[in-house]
Amino acid sequence: MMEEYGFVLDYLPSGKSDDIRREPTVFMVGENFFTLLEAVTKKDLEISIGDRLYIGKELSLRKEVDRIRGRIEMPQISSSARSELKAVIKKIVRMREPEFVTFINKCGPITIRQHQLELLPGVGKKHLAEILDERDKKPFESFDEMLKRIPHMLNPADIITERVVAELNGEERYFLFTRPPTPPHEQHGYGGYSGRPGGFRR
Repeated sequence: MMEEYGFVLDYLPSGKSDDIRREPTVFMVGENFFTLLEAVTKKDLEISIGDRLYIGKELSLRKEVDRIRGRIEMPQISSSARSELKAVIKKIVRMREPEFVTFINKCGPITIRQHQLELLPGVGKKHLAEILDERDKKPFESFDEMLKRIPHMLNPADIITERVVAELNGEERYFLFTRPPTPPHEQHGYGGYSGRPGGFRR
């Protein structure tokens, strides 16, 4: 399953300094799986950080992107892209809020001793018990409602954003919201995706 849209993290209209062809280059994070991507854009465009660009299979619909160079990992994105990453991811999380609320309402244990919710930053045993108790009474409908019903809980958009960044940094064993790291033999391709251990499905 490919990403249909990507959000711009950095735009290099003159290309990368180590690129002989100096093609206009954009670093993006995918909308559905937070895939980090590098792409070549069409020339003479005005592209801004946070812009949502179509990158799907229908080439006729690609107004800005010429081609996808491939999936990349965190060390390969530019320093500017890295500095914008958290804000752009939070923008995506806010945009997809209903999906993440559904995840919080329906997710379950990973093992006998650990629940998926405990993988979110700031969610310990106490908050886990409160969330499970409240969602059994009535499923959550929004992040704001969660904050009202769970005392002292951190903002759900913030903790999901932190979790996504940690997964992209390769700091986690389980992948709730992102694609697992690219195997070495696939690092220069842009393949599909068949499953995410411990993650949620849509």
